Amino acid sequence: GAQWVGQAPFTTRKHIFQNLGDGTYNHSGVLALRFAIASGANITYKILYNDAVAMTGGQTHEGGLTVDAIARQVRAEGVERIALVSDEPDRYPAGTAWPPMMSFHHRSEMDAVQRELRDIAGVTALIYDQTCAAEKRRRRKRGSYPDPDKRVIINELVCEGCGDCGVKSNCVSIQPVETEFGRKRRIDQSSCNKDFSCTDGFCPSFVTVHGGRIRKADTSALKSVPDPLAGLPAPDVASLDRGWASIIDGVGGTGVVTIGAILGMAAHLEGKGCGMIDMAGLAQKGGAVFSHVRIAHTPADIQAIRISAGKADLVLGCDLVVSGSKKVLTSVREGETAFLVNTNEVMPGDFARNADFSLPTERLKRAIVKAAGAEKASFFNATVAATRLFGNAIAANMMMLGMASQKGALPLSPDSVEEAIRLNGQSVKMNIEAFRWGRKAAHDPQSVEALFPDQHAEAETVVEETVADIIDRRAQFLADYQNEAWAAKYRDILQPLVTAEELALGKAGSVSEAAARSLFKLMAIKDEYEVARLYSDGSFKRQLGKQFESYDRLEYHMAPPVLGRKDNKGHPVKTTFGRGMAVLFPLLSALKVLRGTPLDVFGYSAERRLERQMLSVFIEEVDQMGKLLRKDNAGDIAGFLSYPMKVKGYGHVKMANFEAILPEKESIKHSILNDVDGRRPVAAE
Repeated sequence: GAQWVGQAPFTTRKHIFQNLGDGTYNHSGVLALRFAIASGANITYKILYNDAVAMTGGQTHEGGLTVDAIARQVRAEGVERIALVSDEPDRYPAGTAWPPMMSFHHRSEMDAVQRELRDIAGVTALIYDQTCAAEKRRRRKRGSYPDPDKRVIINELVCEGCGDCGVKSNCVSIQPVETEFGRKRRIDQSSCNKDFSCTDGFCPSFVTVHGGRIRKADTSALKSVPDPLAGLPAPDVASLDRGWASIIDGVGGTGVVTIGAILGMAAHLEGKGCGMIDMAGLAQKGGAVFSHVRIAHTPADIQAIRISAGKADLVLGCDLVVSGSKKVLTSVREGETAFLVNTNEVMPGDFARNADFSLPTERLKRAIVKAAGAEKASFFNATVAATRLFGNAIAANMMMLGMASQKGALPLSPDSVEEAIRLNGQSVKMNIEAFRWGRKAAHDPQSVEALFPDQHAEAETVVEETVADIIDRRAQFLADYQNEAWAAKYRDILQPLVTAEELALGKAGSVSEAAARSLFKLMAIKDEYEVARLYSDGSFKRQLGKQFESYDRLEYHMAPPVLGRKDNKGHPVKTTFGRGMAVLFPLLSALKVLRGTPLDVFGYSAERRLERQMLSVFIEEVDQMGKLLRKDNAGDIAGFLSYPMKVKGYGHVKMANFEAILPEKESIKHSILNDVDGRRPVAAE
């Protein structure tokens, strides 16, 4: 915040927030706070007490500062307004020496607290007490941190894919899942830190599963598989004549730093010199992590550890996105650097902020091949293999290390690496097996992939789907949604457009498909009756069964309009419901016969009125576009008819998304209507 002291007199901005970790506060940040007070600057220091120096690896910071000690010190420096925000603001023991007039708030009040502090002149402080997410996971694995016996699951059919859960939580454990009805969301249970803030997303698809036992992958078929090392030739060992340099990259929390430590211990066991730098940075928040590792005959042979441009002998890419970054690609020597990449797609933090974000997978692969050369670049989905082989995706990085060993890209023997794994003492059996299976995958990847053909077939097989197939499936869904008459109406609305496209282009294609998907979305709106049906028709029970072996009870997070609870922005507030929903859902689902009638009490809301208006307008637009359709404007019309797919979400989220797409939608429509090229549309002739 010191830069603000000098900048403040020369800008129209009246106030800033300054983030400050407890470690930084302890070693120098308190001096910046003192400087700001002395200058009279308008600034709010947000001091994060996360119980670890997260920026450099999760160490305990020196000094043993506590939350109350920081509060007293900040008050002693001259800050009058101090607010504490926490998951559990009532958990502090009685008699704690807090400074007078300090306020305490739950995390849900964070936005309101910040707005209040922003309007107070001078220096204010917000102390946020929450243990670092990565440290939580690490300590839970060691049994030294409480592990709530509950997990979050998203009902994929109820989910709209709007991304509000990502906005509310900014969590990278929320990952996309592509379905027949569009992109939805799922929770990556292996990386979830059980923060549960995703349930604040305004969506009824979130359920907490109490006492849930995760269903482990069925690895029984692998018991009959021979030893992965059987028939495997001994790998070459990379030369150390010019030293050896490697960059190991990936995502924080997946064991990237551990791979570097294993290599360091293996080098020590062989009497060789090793130096490494772990560039973690925001890896503690699920971001990129890089380990620079150098191995030489002796420690004296290592002059610098950080690997500069063109100096890497091996890039072990444990994540595709990080591997394709500029700082990794510049370290490669074409035709010489061995470049191994795990192709599993893990969405970065951008996905939490952009619901439509997609990984440029093929572009990243091309960039890697261009940098390293086709002969030196190797791609393998180690995450799928590890999950199928061991029931745990965390083994993927060790598989990648095994691949590097078998390809002769390591200056160490496989025996030394395995001994280093034993000395590490963590999941020894699984990690050694993963290392060996990685060697097998490097030598004969097809034999490893053959152990789980369904996964690879699903990724590689493109199913040819006709417009008729798309319409048939959705019509069947609409019959269950309401009745056969509703399904027949769906077909009747689309038929003229399908005929028009057949006349204009020879067959029904992108235009009819866009209309079919969009019309279905508007005719199958997820009102209260439909949400109840999707929870009670057996589909959610099947989804639970795929992920959990058993569970004790479920809790549903919803905001029924009848309760009328709202936050300070006027948005509905969610409430948690328990076992009673198992009775209520079937009853409410049966009341779908009231949908669209005067007895439909839910139909009078602003959201339901908007949905009916959108459907009515879109039906007219489908008819209108069918009459304007020509071969040269089919692409524009297909794009236009896709606009309802962008109106995602529930309640105020859906309303905001509708308002956001309206200007673009009207602009495209205007362009199509005024581009008839001086003649009648083909379909109308």
